[in-house]
Amino acid sequence: MKKLKDLNFCPNFILTDIDDTLTDEGQLKAEAYEALWKLKLHGFKIIPVTGRPAGWCEMIARFWPVDGIVGENGGFFFRYHQKKMKRVFFCNENEMIQNRKKLKSVEKEILKKVSGSALASDQFCRLMDLAIDFCEDVKPLSDKKVEQIVRIFQKHGAQAKVSSIHVNGWFGSYDKVTMLKKLLKTEFKLNERRLKNECLFIGDSPNDEPLFEYFPQSVGVANILPFLSKIKTPPNYISEKKGGKGFVELANKLLKLKSSDKTKVV
Repeated sequence: MKKLKDLNFCPNFILTDIDDTLTDEGQLKAEAYEALWKLKLHGFKIIPVTGRPAGWCEMIARFWPVDGIVGENGGFFFRYHQKKMKRVFFCNENEMIQNRKKLKSVEKEILKKVSGSALASDQFCRLMDLAIDFCEDVKPLSDKKVEQIVRIFQKHGAQAKVSSIHVNGWFGSYDKVTMLKKLLKTEFKLNERRLKNECLFIGDSPNDEPLFEYFPQSVGVANILPFLSKIKTPPNYISEKKGGKGFVELANKLLKLKSSDKTKVV
């Protein structure tokens, strides 16, 4: 892994996690939000890739300086373009209804068996998955309890991913990489070569590993350092700063690269 200061690649598309990548202490601070706008105004296309819910993604797609968003760990993408909101889901409405019924029984078992766990406060905004809070609005749970939550999801045949704040579980074969590729291919006509050559991903936790692995150019904000032993494919570059400050560090580097024209955008 290299330091972010050594990056010499200027992408067309910036793909970014949200929690603890754009945020600090659970909030999107002014400096990080300003960095998004600066990147947008300089021609970069920005697409958040998050485990956050449909309700949040609707607002982000409409009001943030972004060109689309993948939400609920790949359950859908939204794009607000030319005053129209496009929503593409992995499964149909009937499947979503049936999956939510199954997730309800999983929810009951987790909350009963794992003391201290709680339903994520944003669960009411979700369409595709179940989010269990283990440190956002509750006292942080031990690794053992987080692993127990994962096992309960898996016992029911659900997928489960651990973010920096939640364990997200869902039924279906989708993931962030699959839905992100669909967005980029259908909305921006990127083929496989362009996906590899025009995109950069930035994230913060082990559940971002599939994105670190797929995209040749990837960055981890500094708070990923304690988790590197758990990641087989780490990011190529590490920022000096954590969270949103690390994202600002990346933004400043990319803006400098673009202005100096030291690297050619493919």
